[in-house]
Amino acid sequence: MTPKILTTLRDYSVESFRADLWAGVTVAMVAMPLSLAIAIASGAGPETGLVTAIVAGFLISALGGSRVQIGGPTGAFIVVVAGVIHTHGFSGLVTATFMAGLILLAAGALRAGRLIRFVPEPVINGFTIGIAVIIALSQLRDVFGMTAPMPAEALEKLAALWEARGEIALWPLAIGLATMVLITLFRRLAPSWPGLIVAVALTSGAVALFGLPVETLGDRFGTLPRGLPMPELPDLSPAKLRELLPSALIIAFLAGVESLLSAMVADRMTGFRHRSGAELLAQGAANLGSSLFGGLPATGAIARTATNIRAGGRTPVAGLVHALTILLAMLVAAPLASGLAMPALAGLLLLTAWNMSEPQHWRAHFLEGRRSDRVLLIMTCLLTIFADLTVAIGLGVAAGLALRLQRREVPPADWTPPDR
Repeated sequence: MTPKILTTLRDYSVESFRADLWAGVTVAMVAMPLSLAIAIASGAGPETGLVTAIVAGFLISALGGSRVQIGGPTGAFIVVVAGVIHTHGFSGLVTATFMAGLILLAAGALRAGRLIRFVPEPVINGFTIGIAVIIALSQLRDVFGMTAPMPAEALEKLAALWEARGEIALWPLAIGLATMVLITLFRRLAPSWPGLIVAVALTSGAVALFGLPVETLGDRFGTLPRGLPMPELPDLSPAKLRELLPSALIIAFLAGVESLLSAMVADRMTGFRHRSGAELLAQGAANLGSSLFGGLPATGAIARTATNIRAGGRTPVAGLVHALTILLAMLVAAPLASGLAMPALAGLLLLTAWNMSEPQHWRAHFLEGRRSDRVLLIMTCLLTIFADLTVAIGLGVAAGLALRLQRREVPPADWTPPDR
C-alpha cells in the first residue's frame, strides 16, 4: 500500500532526475494534444482535459504503486463520459467522478486489485475494440469538415454521416490525413520525439499561415483559460448520488481495470513490480481531485506510460514533471492552443482509436484460440457499439465467468430437496 515514490527516492540521484526530467517533458508534449482531443470528443470543454492531466496526473504519480505509470484522461472514457454528460449534464459527470474516486479508495483499501485476474481477457479486448470503433465514428464529422449535427447512437450516426456525404470538404480532410501521416512517420523515424504535438502543431500552423477554411479550437470553444479553476465540491445530494451510482460504478471499474493493466504492461517493459493496492488508492485520490477541479475521470494511460519508459523515465518523479509541464504550458501558452485545427485533433484521435483496437492482435482475437472466447469478444464488442457499455461489461463478465467455471468442470449442483 506504500506509494512507490517513497521507496524510489531513497537512492535518488542527479542522474535519475535528469532522466526523469527529460521523460516527463516528453510525455507532457504527447499528453497535451491528446488530453484536449479526448475532452472535446467526450463533449466537455477542452480545458477539462488539461485540468485532468495536471491534477490527476500529479496525484497518480505521487501516490501510485508503479514506478513509471502516467495518468490522465484516456480514450476508454470517451463513451462513458459523453453518455453521462448527455444524460445528466457536466455537473452530473463531476459528481459521478467524485463517487468513482470514493469507490476506488474503498477498492484499494480492500485490496481488490488482485481481482482483475478474474475479468476475462476477451471481455477486456471486446469492449476496448468497441470503444475504439465509437471513438472513430465520433471523429469522422470533424475530419470530413461536416457541419450537420450527429446523433449519439452508432447506427444513427452512420446514417447521418451517409446523408451528409455531400458536405465533405477538401481542406479539413487534407489536414486530418496529413496529421495522421506525420504522426505515423514520427513514430517510425523518430520515436523519441514528441511526434503528436509536432504533427498537430505543423498542420495547425499551415491552417493559420495559409488562411485555410478549417475550423480551429478557438472557433468552436474560444480562448482556453490560463491556470486551474478553484476547487469546488460537486452536488452530493442523496437523490443525485442514487441517480449517478451506475455511472460511478462503470467509471470506477474502467479506471481500476485500465490502470492495473497499464501497470502490468509497464512491469513487463521495465522488469519491476507494481503495488496494486497503492495504485487503486492513487486512482481514487486522482478522480476525487479531478472532480474537485471540474475535470474528467482519469486512469493510468498505457500509451503515455510506454512513452515515459521509452524516454528514459525511472521513477514517479517523471510523472510529476509531466503534470507540472502541462500546468506551465497552460499558464504561458493557452492562447496558442486555440489555434489548433479541429481536423488535426480528430486525426490524432482516429489514430488513437486504431492503436486502442490493437490490430496486430486481430488474428489471435478472431481466428485463433477457443471458439467460445471469440464469441465472447465479438458479443462484448457489438454490445459496446450498439447497446450500452454497462450492459456489455455486465453480460460479458457474467458469460466469461460462466465459461471459466464450465472449463474447470465444476460438479453440478445437488438440487435434491433436504430431508426435514
